[in-house]
Amino acid sequence: MTTANTTRFNAEALSWDTNPSVQLATALAHKAYLARLPPPPTLSTYNVLDLGCGTGLLSLALAPSVRSVTAVDAAEGMIAALESKLSSSSPDNNTAGTVKNVRAVHALLTDPSDPCLATDPVTGHPQQGRRFDLVVSHLVLHHIPSLLPLFQTIHGCLAPGGRVMVTDFEDFGPDARKFHPEGKMDGVERHGVERGAMRALLEGAGFVDVKVETAFEMAKQVETEPGSGVVGPVVVFPFLICEGRRV
Repeated sequence: MTTANTTRFNAEALSWDTNPSVQLATALAHKAYLARLPPPPTLSTYNVLDLGCGTGLLSLALAPSVRSVTAVDAAEGMIAALESKLSSSSPDNNTAGTVKNVRAVHALLTDPSDPCLATDPVTGHPQQGRRFDLVVSHLVLHHIPSLLPLFQTIHGCLAPGGRVMVTDFEDFGPDARKFHPEGKMDGVERHGVERGAMRALLEGAGFVDVKVETAFEMAKQVETEPGSGVVGPVVVFPFLICEGRRV
């Protein structure tokens, strides 16, 4: 993730959760993940890595269904917001003091063996060579300059048989650019992801059983004119879910 991204997300961290589109997209992604994952008791054993977790909306949604979530983000402000939610000294949210299986990590992850991943959120103890049953990432791919190294890192973070599931809006043509206001294009590397390209990326990173399909659609108000700052028209954005398994 670029400096432009971390600067922007640090600045927006405190207000991030007040954006209705952020909340809706996360809720729909969470539903899409659960529909494709095994039910309890199998899912209850999963150790999950959430890359680009932001303020932890998806991490906290997944937490009741899995054993643990390691939530990683390169923006210190986003991780501080998540840590505030996890802290018992933060009385202004419903998660305070109740979530015991999520660990917030401030890092730009490029190495599956990075020590920042070693600590088990449940026990608090380090585990050398710790690997995950599932890696998720939501609305992150369009901010990453080069996606193949990311998926190679994800592949390395998974235990044998582990799965990746990532969601982002689809590049469905010129209107995909409207997902972001023109004033927030810093750090946007692509206007959505393409089905064929995502399949090739996952296979190129070593994944098998690759699937790329529409996860959901989300209506979002966009600018009346590029750069106007005035929102009005509604565009329906398709979101892709991209899956693969490590042998």
